[in-house]
Amino acid sequence: MSDITSNKQDSHTFDTLTPKEIVAELDKYIVGQKKAKRAVAVALRNRSRRLKLDDEIKDDITPKNILMIGPTGVGKTEIARRLAKLAGSPFIKVEATKYTEVGYVGRDVESMVRDLMAVGVAMVKQEMQEAVVAEAEKRTEDVLLDLLFPYKKRKDAKKAEGPIVRPVGTFSFNNDGSGSPGTSIMGTAIQVGIPIFDKKNQKEKPADQEETERYSPTDQASREKLREMLRSGKMEEKIVEITVNQNFQIPGIESMGGGFEELESNLSGIFSAFGGGQKRKRVTIARAREIVMAEETDKLIDRERVSDEARQRVEQTGMIFIDEIDKIAVKGDQGGGHDVSREGVQRDILPIVEGATVNTKWGQVNTDHILFIAAGAFNISKPSDLIPELQGRFPLRVELDSLGKEDFLCILTEPKNALTKQYRELLGTENVEIEFTAEAIEHLAELAADVNNRLENIGARRLHTIMEALLDELSFNAPDIAPTKVIIDKDYVDEKLVDLVKDQDLGRYIL
Repeated sequence: MSDITSNKQDSHTFDTLTPKEIVAELDKYIVGQKKAKRAVAVALRNRSRRLKLDDEIKDDITPKNILMIGPTGVGKTEIARRLAKLAGSPFIKVEATKYTEVGYVGRDVESMVRDLMAVGVAMVKQEMQEAVVAEAEKRTEDVLLDLLFPYKKRKDAKKAEGPIVRPVGTFSFNNDGSGSPGTSIMGTAIQVGIPIFDKKNQKEKPADQEETERYSPTDQASREKLREMLRSGKMEEKIVEITVNQNFQIPGIESMGGGFEELESNLSGIFSAFGGGQKRKRVTIARAREIVMAEETDKLIDRERVSDEARQRVEQTGMIFIDEIDKIAVKGDQGGGHDVSREGVQRDILPIVEGATVNTKWGQVNTDHILFIAAGAFNISKPSDLIPELQGRFPLRVELDSLGKEDFLCILTEPKNALTKQYRELLGTENVEIEFTAEAIEHLAELAADVNNRLENIGARRLHTIMEALLDELSFNAPDIAPTKVIIDKDYVDEKLVDLVKDQDLGRYIL
């Protein structure tokens, strides 16, 4: 499953952040890895620089894709995700192992571009929805009032004047031009006209005036009382019957080619025509407000504009993070069997990274200027095991360092989302206050580094397993012992973890 992250576009930040400022922002969440942060900061800044150039040269400047090399749990994915969030760019994370070459079971590599386009559409749609919230709320309130107090035509309402239609004579002409009466066609001419209004006195009526004319004074007073009750929340539990538009959805179709993308869209339209339509439903006012608000907001949005804006944003600022790319690398001394499929995946990914046009349900998307960031541990294979053409499309290579005790110490305390802060807030919801001493935090970092050295090195993820083992009993009993305050010192850490760390079969307790 693609890991999709969407964020609101902030063009001001995207244009003004310098590489140093980008690195400083990344430092708030990621410890160390200065080389990788510098590389992505420069890549992001170059994107904003390119957009300021003339069209003549702008199209020739392609992004310098990045290949991150380092063990698991050192921050490769987090750097890419935070960078996309900082830039407000459409971003997805995919695993290279999910794709296979044509003829094997798996996802089509072009689906990564379609997934990115879906993220871009969702981002633009959300921004446009936020811009029309006020108007949508007003329309929603009127619809709810119509449900509670249905419209009744006033007896004194004037009948709307329609177009004037009247006969003005007959006509005839010969069908073959011979003048023979048997081939002539006769008909009646009519005149269609529109009533003439006095433009000086005829003005467009405000919405509230139109509504006033639709109701008698008594009905209008009742309607206003209902409006006040709606706004005060007194009618949230009242049941009303509304008409819900049903959009028939078919399961997503994965295939070995892009043709099924169009087929899926066409099938959705066909089934909507036959099995979709409208359905009457009884719901509360609170639920009806949500349904009507969604429909009214959607009506106020220009779908074509959403697609155009999303496509432009994806093509110019989109980012795709391809993880586990080392798993599709073929070692030089191996060949045949499943490795043929691995090399086939590389060759299928190559045109997407080089620049291709992919068909999506929102139109064609060009990948020439999408930034690709690939990552892998490369503990078995090497970057040189990738096919040469793919190596050339990732000119920037960055090696990430393994994490040690000092890095773990920083991760536990410094970032905005530090682990100690996360657990403090979680248990705080149960009215249990926990406090970590400096000695306890240092001891936790030391234990995590020691276990990583003796077992498989899983980087910062080791801290998650250590913290879960440390606070397992406290988390289980928190609702029963609250309110209380617990001091977690070095002795507490030893009591909960030392026996586990000394155990030879650590795999049973800590990943």
